[in-house]
Amino acid sequence: MARADQLLALAKAGSCGDRPSFRKALEQIIAEERARQHHILADRLATHLEAPGRTDGALGQARRTGMENLCHESSPTRTLDHLVLPKEVIAACHQLLQEHHRVDLLRAHNLEPRHRLLLTGPPGNGKTSLAEALASALAVPLLSVRYESVIASHLGETSVRLARLFEQVRTHRCVLFFDEFDVVGKERGDIHETGEIKRVVSSLLLRVDELPSHVVVVAATNHPELLDRAVWRRFQVRLDLPPPTQSLAEEWFRRFESRNGLKLGSAPTTLAKQLRGLSFSELEQFGLDVQSQHVLGLPDCDPKAIVAGQLKLWRSRRDGVGIGNGEP
Repeated sequence: MARADQLLALAKAGSCGDRPSFRKALEQIIAEERARQHHILADRLATHLEAPGRTDGALGQARRTGMENLCHESSPTRTLDHLVLPKEVIAACHQLLQEHHRVDLLRAHNLEPRHRLLLTGPPGNGKTSLAEALASALAVPLLSVRYESVIASHLGETSVRLARLFEQVRTHRCVLFFDEFDVVGKERGDIHETGEIKRVVSSLLLRVDELPSHVVVVAATNHPELLDRAVWRRFQVRLDLPPPTQSLAEEWFRRFESRNGLKLGSAPTTLAKQLRGLSFSELEQFGLDVQSQHVLGLPDCDPKAIVAGQLKLWRSRRDGVGIGNGEP
């Protein structure tokens, strides 16, 4: 059931006719009931967020179906312990998580936890994985926006769909993830963009501002230079996830060996040097390649020979496409 402070806030707002405060308190209660799997109660409460007259019993199901069309829900499996990140990124994430885990204390002092993060950096260096790890730490689902369902060809329809998406997630405790955020958050001053795109960006930023704190918005982009200038101030936490340094790559290999109980036959320092220029995603693929060959070669496999062979293949692949040389 709802906490005493939530019920008091709801009653106070209702008696005063304060519709925005009433809605905010009710959304918090609905989100917590959904988190407890009390979907019938949550759906019945959600009907009171609608305009008068829209209290049909199918509303809850329609709301869930519409959200499924606009975003993909997944249960997170990665944790922060799985990721190798710069110390300042880890510290910022732990601060954010502490705010959400101790939200009652913050609200007792009229404060809300931060809930809007912007992740930047080259592809393959952990932006999506970090969004998943945050969802895991918060014990909430990860909702990834489906751009193919949100972006429409008809004038004005994209803004309508974005509004529908934000309206539906307001009553769910979740991490709402926008990958490639520059698709919908482009600079409005770009003379090559249409007026429709500018309206979409304006609508998007307004909706982000209005989301309650139990919806954690994580936006990721490989091209921060394309983002509208107003986007930056909407996000309370801005983190850059760079490619692995030598020390971070070494740490990745140490964790890989520990996690999988597989000795690679070469020192992490050596492996990191020989695979310099690869992203974290590519390091993970290298590790999976080694694992696969190890399993296929059982019981007489030679881990050191497997690693040497994979290093040769990956160096050839890297040199062929120019990874680490600034080439595409």
